Amino acid sequence: MNKLAAKVGETLKSHGLMLATAESCTGGGVAQAITEVAGSSAWFERGFVTYSNLSKQQMLGVRETTLRQHGAVSEMTVREMVEGALANSAAQVALAVSGIAGPGGGTAGKPVGTVWFAWGIKQGETYAQRYRLDGNRAEVRSQAVRIALQGVADLLDKLTETA
Repeated sequence: MNKLAAKVGETLKSHGLMLATAESCTGGGVAQAITEVAGSSAWFERGFVTYSNLSKQQMLGVRETTLRQHGAVSEMTVREMVEGALANSAAQVALAVSGIAGPGGGTAGKPVGTVWFAWGIKQGETYAQRYRLDGNRAEVRSQAVRIALQGVADLLDKLTETA
């Protein structure tokens, strides 16, 4: 994980960009992985840990109607989390993650291991993707941290290709 976080940091720094994270099911795990990298303050602006729906609304501006109609674990919610992280920080790049790590909380439509991710660039596109992760709570959360970081790396690769 350290190598991936360091790679993300090097790429952000080379573009002069800062990152913000908006996390739910990972509980700050992405921010922790990032801040394990020495010098990450040069490219990591802040992290929002928004575990409750109320915190998603208050800190990130996720709409109550979005949460009511789609739920916290949805494409619409993570997209709004990215928008909120960008609007409420000095970062130009943001990621969001919201899921069901288990062991409880799953439903037929959203079983344990369902995790939505979103990645976006200020005044650019936002990408979202759903994953179905296997394993216990710790394994789901660890996989989610890796996927979140890899998504930032992939987003930055797209940025580099178009530059």
